Amino acid sequence: MWSPKIAAIVAAICCGMATVHASTYKPARPPAVPLAVRTPYLNSWLQCEPECLLPDNWPRHWTTQILGWQGLIAVDGKVFNWMGKASQNPVVKQLSLEYTSTKSIFVFDVDGKVNLTITFLSPVFADDLSRQSQQFSYISAKAKSADGGTHDVRLYMDVSGEWASGDLSQKITWAHDKTKKLDYHAFERTEQVEYGENGEIAAWGRWYFTTGSDSGLSWQIGSDQVVRSQFASNQTLANTVDDTFRAVQDNWPVFGFSHDLGNVGSTDIERLFTLGLIQDNVIHFAGINKTLDAVPGLWQSYFNHDDQQAIGAFYDDYQYSTTHSNELDNRIQQDSVKAGGQDYATITTLAVRQSFGALQFGGTPSKPYIFLKEISSNSDIQTVDVIFPAYPILLYLNATLARYLLDPLFENQESGAYPNKWAEHDLGTFPVAKGYPSGNDEPMPLEECGNMVIMTLSYAERTNDTSYLEKHYPILSQWAEFLVEDSLIPSNQLSTDDFAGTLANQTNLAIKGIIGLKAMSRIANLTSNNDNWGAIADQYLEQWKVLAINNDTDLPHTTLSYGDKNSHGLLYNIYADKLLDLNFVDQSIFDMQSKFYQSIALKYAVPLDTRHTWTKSDWMMFAAAVAGPDTKALLINKLANWVGNTTTNRAMTDLYDAETGGYPQNGPTFVARPVVGGTFALLALPS
Repeated sequence: MWSPKIAAIVAAICCGMATVHASTYKPARPPAVPLAVRTPYLNSWLQCEPECLLPDNWPRHWTTQILGWQGLIAVDGKVFNWMGKASQNPVVKQLSLEYTSTKSIFVFDVDGKVNLTITFLSPVFADDLSRQSQQFSYISAKAKSADGGTHDVRLYMDVSGEWASGDLSQKITWAHDKTKKLDYHAFERTEQVEYGENGEIAAWGRWYFTTGSDSGLSWQIGSDQVVRSQFASNQTLANTVDDTFRAVQDNWPVFGFSHDLGNVGSTDIERLFTLGLIQDNVIHFAGINKTLDAVPGLWQSYFNHDDQQAIGAFYDDYQYSTTHSNELDNRIQQDSVKAGGQDYATITTLAVRQSFGALQFGGTPSKPYIFLKEISSNSDIQTVDVIFPAYPILLYLNATLARYLLDPLFENQESGAYPNKWAEHDLGTFPVAKGYPSGNDEPMPLEECGNMVIMTLSYAERTNDTSYLEKHYPILSQWAEFLVEDSLIPSNQLSTDDFAGTLANQTNLAIKGIIGLKAMSRIANLTSNNDNWGAIADQYLEQWKVLAINNDTDLPHTTLSYGDKNSHGLLYNIYADKLLDLNFVDQSIFDMQSKFYQSIALKYAVPLDTRHTWTKSDWMMFAAAVAGPDTKALLINKLANWVGNTTTNRAMTDLYDAETGGYPQNGPTFVARPVVGGTFALLALPS
């Protein structure tokens, strides 16, 4: 069912008149709508402030930089704006927005005559490296009569040079060309800076905006005012190129297409566009050779290093992509409803594109890599404690992908380039994965050792890849030795929730290390090595229960840190015990925490701990996954309620105030981070 909209009157002043919009939302009104979201550099959103209205609003990069993207439609000679803020024409009426795991679908009423449906499809191919390697997205436009008559319809769309550079003073070049089936605009920065960024937007690569070469197509490249005015005045474009290459902000060059759909009746007439980025090399990586080497885009191996072949293949793949995406959408929807009801599906379906939008696929088919960008928090690459919360979505969709994320971390550290005895925190700043030869990465030794052991075992068990455990056994053993030293009584250090600062004797951090030791025990047994870890884990668990649990209260619970009976926190790290099916942590601890959470819940969540009223959505779903039925439903309901009512207005944050639903006061603003893959915690558990 369509969720009832909390009605808000949104006035857009055009042609001297106020137009009132009333859009419905299914399954909820998200904080922001994913539009073209495939990788860290193809990552565009519609911010909801508070309504998610595409007409008269600019799509934006996750940083909030405007990405010029304008849509117009002419019906019987009258021009309307359906996307973007540049047009002086009246706006269409947005009837609805629906999001699925892979699609954002807008339906508009154009002057009571035509219904226009715009679908932004960013497919996710967890089982197909060739298709997932492309940094491209689809935009489908369908028009049909709304009043039983026939109407002359012309459709327009353009993108601006803002996509090509975060520095708007940079000069860009462009061209129009065509293949047998496609017309396309190509544009790029004149000064290519490989592995460079400006404002988190890539400073290298070639952008392509394509559409089908049907008989009603016209096109134009020129300044924004010239090209858009050409369509507004004539409902067609001039098929000309402004050949004065210039800066992005110098008379704002745009790249436009127009389709004459002819007389539109009761049957949908569709036109398809694609937009994306091609980069020859995607990452600079110091692997087993200790030297920084170029990692080619994985797309090159599948499309013969040929841009035209790549963009043509993506366009031609639309029907397959649509079918595959529908199947994936249905699978996630149905599995989520079965696991946690419609509220849970509201959460998971919003998380999919955001999770995969932080991943860059590189290497070759025989040696693929996935590199993860820690979007918005500090742009690190391959952050272990960001991969860890994102892990559930990979385990659910295709556990093999997990290996391609772990491989760069193992290679860099097994080369001997990292001097510390514990696991590395990350590999540098995206897209340069140089590691830390001086050992000066952000120190989270217990956190990352536990994460690496748990994730490696989880991957190996899901894929029956015991050889992976054998290959990395020496360094896994090294990390396990550190867990022996530091797990039971953790020193003053950071955990993954580093925004809260350092703390000694962290209860939740300790149990992660102890579970990591039990996981290492299983690794030893699976690889026919001596088990030096299991008995220690058992001993530590018994001592931990004495140190960690406050029994001097009506509702016993674990404390934030040992001995602090006035504290508490989400004990989300016990999730790993269920994920690995260890049957190690007493069920009574799961039950105790589950009961306690109900007593401390605020409006939109259970707080992360007693230091703030802040919460983390990923960790809350880790807790929900191992809670009793009532508490699981409570946590899911609160997060789903937050999705539809939060005052945040950017790509879904994982850190918010549990009482207000807004960004944490005096805290960091996290957006678009892949950790929302952790909302798949229920679906990642062993069946």
